[in-house]
Amino acid sequence: MDVGRVRIGVAASDPGGVLATPVETVRRGRGDLARLAALASEREVVEVVVGLPRTLRGDEGLAATEVRAFATELALYVAPCPVRLVDERMTTSVATRHRQAGGVSSREGRRTIDQAAAMVILQDALDMERARGVPPGEVVTGA
Repeated sequence: MDVGRVRIGVAASDPGGVLATPVETVRRGRGDLARLAALASEREVVEVVVGLPRTLRGDEGLAATEVRAFATELALYVAPCPVRLVDERMTTSVATRHRQAGGVSSREGRRTIDQAAAMVILQDALDMERARGVPPGEVVTGA
């Protein structure tokens, strides 16, 4: 997931955990956690990956604090499924460049960029896990 202040981009992988694909953009606000939990249940996910927005130097600012709080709350909704925070530096930029290179217009891109960023976050996590043999990031538990 790519969690923003207005929207949450959602992506999912195939059952083998090889390829990430876009799923949906969920509006932040009332009912967002329930919708995300429903998507996780419908897809029978084994883990939820949430992008943690660090600064280019790797520090955590206000946005990271907000995403940590959101992920902690989400963990309560999707339990016992684990929620994992992974570094998401530059994912929206990468997603935007890929979409522009693919000929997606700016207007269409605005509607789906959150899903594309979630797809990049998830694909990076899948690739890292395959390369290292262990899941990246850190597990968050509900408070």
